[in-house]
Amino acid sequence: MPTHRSCKLGIILILLVLPLASLAWVAPVATAGDRPNFLLIVADDLTWTDLGYEGNSEVHTPNLDQLCQESMHLTGMFTPATTCSPSRNALYTGLYPIRSGAYPNHTRVYEGTKSVFTLLKQAGYRVALQNKSHVGPPSSFPYEHIEGADDLTETEAFVRRSGEEPWLLVYASNDPHGPWTRGPKKRFKPAELTVPLYLHDNQDTRRALANYYAEITKLDNQVGNLLKLLDDCEQSDNTLVVFVSEQGSSFPYGGKWSLYDNGIRVSTLVRWPGKVQPDSTSDALMQYVDVVPTFLEAAGIDPTTIDVGCPDAKGATGYDGQSFLGILTGKQQHLRDYIFSQHTTVGIHGYDEPYPMRAVRDSRYKLILNLTPQNTYSIGGIHKHRLLATWQADAKHDAELQARIDWLGKRPAEELYDLESDPLETHNLADDPGYTEIKQRLRAALDEWMHQQGDQGLDTEMAAKSRQGPSDEEKKAAAP
Repeated sequence: MPTHRSCKLGIILILLVLPLASLAWVAPVATAGDRPNFLLIVADDLTWTDLGYEGNSEVHTPNLDQLCQESMHLTGMFTPATTCSPSRNALYTGLYPIRSGAYPNHTRVYEGTKSVFTLLKQAGYRVALQNKSHVGPPSSFPYEHIEGADDLTETEAFVRRSGEEPWLLVYASNDPHGPWTRGPKKRFKPAELTVPLYLHDNQDTRRALANYYAEITKLDNQVGNLLKLLDDCEQSDNTLVVFVSEQGSSFPYGGKWSLYDNGIRVSTLVRWPGKVQPDSTSDALMQYVDVVPTFLEAAGIDPTTIDVGCPDAKGATGYDGQSFLGILTGKQQHLRDYIFSQHTTVGIHGYDEPYPMRAVRDSRYKLILNLTPQNTYSIGGIHKHRLLATWQADAKHDAELQARIDWLGKRPAEELYDLESDPLETHNLADDPGYTEIKQRLRAALDEWMHQQGDQGLDTEMAAKSRQGPSDEEKKAAAP
């Protein structure tokens, strides 16, 4: 159930006492006659903490901060993968990556899989995706593509198009994806920034952080322009707006390519005037796979009746996700007991050895399995990046820093964290006998999820390249 909070004061205010007035908030759900439009705004490699409304006072995100005041802030949202392609495929299909086939980066779902574009188009919606795609094959994602991220001329034409049809627009930004070359460079002075605790503080890190923050500002400007477009087109009141930060940044320990919370936790806002209580929050656990069922229910479609076109290992043809519309409208408080995530190294640029990871998390504890701990985890985005090289130079006289760098490449088979007392996940409890029962409970949930997904661990990892490149459908279309 939503609880009042002030987004500008950051996540600390979530702990304040719930005003009694909010207990009565229960909004009506849309009927077929007033189906909402959907605007899904997807950032690109944005660590969830790096926004003003999340408590970062140094970034400049006035438009997103304002959107937070008009929205429900979902603090329990997680992605099931931390590379662009599998996370987006999950977000648009309601299926976890291994089940859908879209589990390495630069991937595609199995042919016949139905996305939100498929189903809303069949229901009479106009559907479009602007800018970054990273999904396929085209038959599973039948959207109109709008080129570019900053010019909204075609976007406005799409929104204003005559007729009574509702619409879905996914606006997929490229910001703040590395190498952080865009945005207002002069706004942030490296020497004046506060370096997050998970990063090593040196001049190179500070310069990179300033450039990263500049791209976050650019993203914020895009969000402001989109929301103004809705106002100008007089379509704000009947448009359900969702903003997601996608996954963590590509800084070492920024979260991308890992299953730590910096990577899998997603900053999420939902605005729907008259339906979702403004300036509210929910800490219910949820995942990207829950977004499509929520959109369908909001559009008057029962998501439990959908055959997604891609059965799981047990033969079930429904969604992995479930609708959280009841949370948005104040009718329920709880959705999931656990969230799950996986990371596939094979097929990532610059990888050396397979290093599959799996994770399960409840509201307090997380268990991570590193399935090949005998290998060295090494990928181009982290281990061959110039920034890590500067850390390694500094570590020659800093044993603690060297240990942190070593951890990036060598991790134990099991990692267990108490996220309440250790939010940065630095104290591994996996071998602590006092946590045996917790570890066993989480492991049982993870094993069951892997079985349901058809996840064979290392065998699945080694088959990852077969899920990259063009599909048979695309090859046939390209043939002379």
